[in-house]
Amino acid sequence: MAHSFERDARFSVHFTHRLRTTSGAFDAHNLTFARVLETASSARPVVQFFVDRGVAEAWPALGDQIAARAREHGWRMAPGGIQPVPGGEACKNDPRILEGILKSIHDAGLDRQSYVAVIGGGAVLDVVGYAAAIAHRGLRLVRLPTTTVSQGDSGVGVKNGVNAFGKKNYLGTFSCPWAVINDERFLETLSDRDWRGGFAEAVKVGLIQDAGLFDEISQKAGRIRRRDQSIALPVIRRSAERHLRHITEGGDPFELVSARPLDFGHWAAHKLEQMTHFELRHGDAVAIGLALDTVYSQMAGLLGQSALDAILTCLADLGFELCHQSMAATDTLLAGLGEFREHLGGQLTITLLEDIGRPVDVHQIDTALMTKAIGWLSRR
Repeated sequence: MAHSFERDARFSVHFTHRLRTTSGAFDAHNLTFARVLETASSARPVVQFFVDRGVAEAWPALGDQIAARAREHGWRMAPGGIQPVPGGEACKNDPRILEGILKSIHDAGLDRQSYVAVIGGGAVLDVVGYAAAIAHRGLRLVRLPTTTVSQGDSGVGVKNGVNAFGKKNYLGTFSCPWAVINDERFLETLSDRDWRGGFAEAVKVGLIQDAGLFDEISQKAGRIRRRDQSIALPVIRRSAERHLRHITEGGDPFELVSARPLDFGHWAAHKLEQMTHFELRHGDAVAIGLALDTVYSQMAGLLGQSALDAILTCLADLGFELCHQSMAATDTLLAGLGEFREHLGGQLTITLLEDIGRPVDVHQIDTALMTKAIGWLSRR
């Protein structure tokens, strides 16, 4: 008689997500970085640093500061010193950069109790984070985001990835970082375009989770645009905290179900980045994606005209352009809907708005109506 055995055993794995905000993380007497390092043995923690080349150029004393803090606090820098990584989306498009990072990790002899610390913008965090996640099936990753986008949004997340086959983040992992340290001083040297970018993500958070945050951004958009840090930095912190709460309390940190509210506006944003060969920066693309899905929400009868006007005005007041010439290739842009569905799997799920702070998920998009929304934005 044949015997069979079936058993479904559910289990969970516990993670700790450490988010810290400081200014001058590697200044003398600043213990923020040193305090997130732990080791299960008596040996000193080993840390290998990767630094966005643009950040290294803007902060030429950074390497000496890091070395000084290592001597003071007893953590050991891995052989090879601080490794520069080219910044921008190009680093996620070139497999040789990923291979070089992995070779550095290998040659340094890092193990699963070693740390990879990465200092840079979102693209550099992505590629180094991906390397750290697949080396030895996962090293301890400490992120130090240096842009408004990465401090308020992507750097806080649990995703890493690189681009492949012409698609954004086709290769990637879900992996909780050991720690995220938002050093607000790094924001001082951003260009105006890179400064602006993170506030598109903050608007997104307000639209889907926090109407009060959206109102605050709307009322103070001009001061944010003029880089009034007394206004802007609390907005970035609140955006980061909202992302952390979604990850740790939302019930689906690794996106196992179909809804992705934090990707509101992103189906079009990711496609526009690809269509422009990443000339269009992520924050600027997200602003267009938010505008497009907001216009569609109004045309579909979900969203009132006054809310639409408030959202478009807020984005414009922050300095964003709400269309791009590449949108003329409407069929190519609409192909982003299929790519967005494929990336997650299952049925298409797009977040739209019923009101500011009131998202709704839909599973079908009227492409004729979306084409009309694209045309409306382009003419506007």
